[in-house]
Amino acid sequence: MDVFYASLLSLFLVLVSFSLHLVFYKSRPGVDRKLPPGQTGWPVIGESIEFLATGWKGHPEKFIFDRMAKFSPQVFRTSLMLEDAAVFCGPEGNKFLFTNENKLVQAWWPSSVDKIFPSSKQNSKMEAIKMRKMLPNFFKPEALRRYVPIMDMVTRKHFENGWEGKDQIVAYELTKNFAFWLACKIFISIDEPERVKYLSGPFESIARGILSIPIDLPGTPFRRGINAANFIRKELVAIIKQRKRDLAEGKASATQDILSHMLYFRDEDGKFMEESDISDKILGLLIGGHDTASSACAFIIKYLAELPEIYEGVYKEQMEIAKSKAPGELLEWEDLSKMKYSWNVACEVLRLAPPLQGSFREALTDFMYNGYSIPKGWKLYWSTNSTHKNPEFYPEPQRFDPSRFDGKGPAPYTFVPFGGGPRMCPGKEYARLEILVFMHHLVTKFKWEKVIPDEQIIVNPMPSPAKGLPIRLYPHKV
Repeated sequence: MDVFYASLLSLFLVLVSFSLHLVFYKSRPGVDRKLPPGQTGWPVIGESIEFLATGWKGHPEKFIFDRMAKFSPQVFRTSLMLEDAAVFCGPEGNKFLFTNENKLVQAWWPSSVDKIFPSSKQNSKMEAIKMRKMLPNFFKPEALRRYVPIMDMVTRKHFENGWEGKDQIVAYELTKNFAFWLACKIFISIDEPERVKYLSGPFESIARGILSIPIDLPGTPFRRGINAANFIRKELVAIIKQRKRDLAEGKASATQDILSHMLYFRDEDGKFMEESDISDKILGLLIGGHDTASSACAFIIKYLAELPEIYEGVYKEQMEIAKSKAPGELLEWEDLSKMKYSWNVACEVLRLAPPLQGSFREALTDFMYNGYSIPKGWKLYWSTNSTHKNPEFYPEPQRFDPSRFDGKGPAPYTFVPFGGGPRMCPGKEYARLEILVFMHHLVTKFKWEKVIPDEQIIVNPMPSPAKGLPIRLYPHKV
């Protein structure tokens, strides 16, 4: 089936791409400007296939570093997701894009997002502002303090249901279940395991559809992403309607979670949000809470299995905290503040296997960068790997070294797993707590070893072990 669609796509491109390419470039004004050095690849599809394929082979940084070496280590030109694009590299590129948000650049997503998230067609700047107004109540320190015991309870249940009593498990599948369960509990107050499992199935298809080439044919990643999003959206609308009834009857609280808050939120004109808008935003939050943390937790398992000395450091720190707690006593905010070495380890995992590989912006106006002209409307991409795996900023970049995060830590704009600037991930601190609570239960309950020593890593669009990271469990003796 995949061969059929590849052939069909090739035929389609042969018939239409060359003529479109000619029309596009002949009609384009300002072609004599000094554009960044680079290449645009094939007509229309540009270098999108190569960009994605390096990730499929497990080395997404190769696309970036090959062109940095060939064209420019600061900025180079390409064509991605059917768009002219410039890739900004290094801390200077990151800083420029992050600090010029809504001045020279604005957020941009590929056209595939419009069908998966219909509300993205609205003014993206206004939608971002609306979300930023709503979310602080749930991601500020006072709220995060309340989440820690809830996270601890969900994590305990997760290990009881999925790990304990097992000789071998597939780790990535379980970390996805864990992250989604936790997001459902905190965002929409759903924590029944079967309900969570029913909702979680389609999410991987959504993530792949968002960053796929938008060919809307049966069986393509794009179509699967649309279908999965529609399924989840329908379920969320039903949950929203039920929550409205529960709020009216006093069975739910106006402050219990993000869903209730959205139902009470009014814009500047005093209007409530539409159910479809709420479902899209909850869907986006669930994707963020599901994909990024699950990938990070899976790679923590991978690296701790490979590096026994790192495991021992985390185990020692976590056991000191465990011994300070009474039997059955839940973790609190103060406990997580003591997990300094564990967080350094997690940061090194996020450096080597960042869940977010990068993100797009769009030029709001013509501007100059590093001596080159960036035309209005061009898409601009920043990549975590242009700094995370660059020996200029991280000596021996493939070596696992948590001490990189001691003291002041890495240089500004070189460690960017959560982005930066006004659009830095608002859930950064939420993710930190989630990861640390997971690490605590993981190492205090088990040691483990990888079943497949040299398992391939695939990035599509997030890094994941090709076989799901099967591991053998060795429970600690009580």
